[in-house]
Amino acid sequence: MSTASVVGVALAGEEREVALAEVEAVRDVVQAGEYRELLDGLAEALNRGDALPDEYLSELDRLLALALQSGRVRAMYGPSGEQAALRAYRKLPGGAELTASAKAVNDALASLQGQPLESVSLTAVGPGAFTLSLAAGGAELSVRLDRQGARLASVGV
Repeated sequence: MSTASVVGVALAGEEREVALAEVEAVRDVVQAGEYRELLDGLAEALNRGDALPDEYLSELDRLLALALQSGRVRAMYGPSGEQAALRAYRKLPGGAELTASAKAVNDALASLQGQPLESVSLTAVGPGAFTLSLAAGGAELSVRLDRQGARLASVGV
């Protein structure tokens, strides 16, 4: 997956509220140490509405990804809170990378548009990992789908 560049993310409104609540939920169970200090700094930056420096981006990315994947965000804050967390996540490095990867897959799939579909298959390649293969108009695309997102596995003409 290509690395998407993210600089100085600032969250506002419900995005900031949900992100802060998730940071505070984790911070509440961490007693002391470097990780607690990291969470304290992240919470302070979110409280002030500051643009988050790199040192905080990856941790907030990790916390929101886990909260979204586990269903915690939706359970705690409802559908609107989940949407706010998703908007925030897309601004962070992991979310920006997933968005870029999905765009690359969509660009490749667009090359098949209007072509007669020759074959489609889905293969399980491991736990939670699949390859979607499509052939149309003499072109073949394989898309890998797993926990890291969707990305092109191969392109053939």
